[in-house]
Amino acid sequence: MSTQPVTRHSMPIPAQGAPLLDIIRGAVTCLSFTSDSSLKAYLYVPKNLPKGRPARLFIAVHGISRNAEEHARRFAAYAERHGLVLLAPFFSEDEYPRYQRLGGRRGNLKRADLALLTMLDELNAELNVDTSRFYLFGFSGGGQFAHRFAMAHPQRVISYVVAAAGWYTTPDPNMKFPRGIGPNRYFADLRFDLAAFLSIPATVIVGERDTKPGTSLNQAPRLMEEQGLHRLERGENWVFAMRETALAYGIDPHFDFVIAPRCGHSFRRAMRRGGVGDVVFNQFFPGKT
Repeated sequence: MSTQPVTRHSMPIPAQGAPLLDIIRGAVTCLSFTSDSSLKAYLYVPKNLPKGRPARLFIAVHGISRNAEEHARRFAAYAERHGLVLLAPFFSEDEYPRYQRLGGRRGNLKRADLALLTMLDELNAELNVDTSRFYLFGFSGGGQFAHRFAMAHPQRVISYVVAAAGWYTTPDPNMKFPRGIGPNRYFADLRFDLAAFLSIPATVIVGERDTKPGTSLNQAPRLMEEQGLHRLERGENWVFAMRETALAYGIDPHFDFVIAPRCGHSFRRAMRRGGVGDVVFNQFFPGKT
């Protein structure tokens, strides 16, 4: 399958993106949002958008390289095939330095999960797309964001895929969020419905060569002891823990772990060598990639 659609922008997010209504079907468009001028994203609206009903939505979240445009470009062919509107939000380092954790330890840092919800409100108002529930993917830091967003807002997520996350939130109420789901004064509004979260179908993907710590992996001794030495180990351990927790709640576990072949910690190689795009959409639409 081709993953190289025609793009309207091949550059980083500009200061001013296109207005939301200035959309070209079959092309990746860089957006700005009137409700908050600091919000940026890339949008792909398929040519074969179904008529007569709101389109379904797929959201892909970048890692700390903040390559939102690349996420939109590489997933656009899948969105086209499945008739999905694709949104790739851009969380700038200045505005959202700790987007992976949904926010920061200091109260003045913006909440990335709330920023995404603001984007969705505007999409819902301007386009015929169902933003009430959606499919969610994240790579690396985006994978951290994706599973934490699903924990915080389980009613919004149909299914999600976490790829190559550096570390995970555990379902432990005795640990403060984001290490666990215990109270944190900087996230005072969050109320975790663990049973609802555990009911969402999820897949964790990690490259078979993603075993090197590197500079972007959280290597805090406590995390190394609790979750594992590298991303491959941490992903497998988290999926095992989620399965066990689901069973303890009397929920049939829908957590899968997939090792992507021939790739380390690279989104491009994960898509080109590891078949991550196919794994993602097999999770969302089994047998229809």
